[in-house]
Amino acid sequence: MPTQPVEHWASEPEAHDYPAALDYLTLMMPAKQAKAAVRALKKAPLSHRKAKDLLRASGLAALPKTNVHVAKDLAKVAGGTKLSPVLIVRDDTSVGSLLLIADGYHRVCASYLIDENADIPCKLCPSKA
Repeated sequence: MPTQPVEHWASEPEAHDYPAALDYLTLMMPAKQAKAAVRALKKAPLSHRKAKDLLRASGLAALPKTNVHVAKDLAKVAGGTKLSPVLIVRDDTSVGSLLLIADGYHRVCASYLIDENADIPCKLCPSKA
């Protein structure tokens, strides 16, 4: 029986992840608030959350392995390339509000397909940073 690839995660997000997060966040909130959130993400410590919980808390569905970006991340894992931690913004103003996966949705989906219970390193900050 073939073994599934094991994820390998980098210890810090890649530099280009932060501008990507800003691009997404400016669609979801005012630019000033998005910039503050990205500054907070840069300072945030790494924590670990399960892929299934990140998807559930974000309200997003897992993309299939046929998605071009998910397939690319699965190929990285299979080749032993480390994935960048995920950047997440949480709205702390109300209970039950959704997480915003500011950068790393495809990595979360790839991780979910490999092992939904695997811990994913992420940086998390409140939306009102």
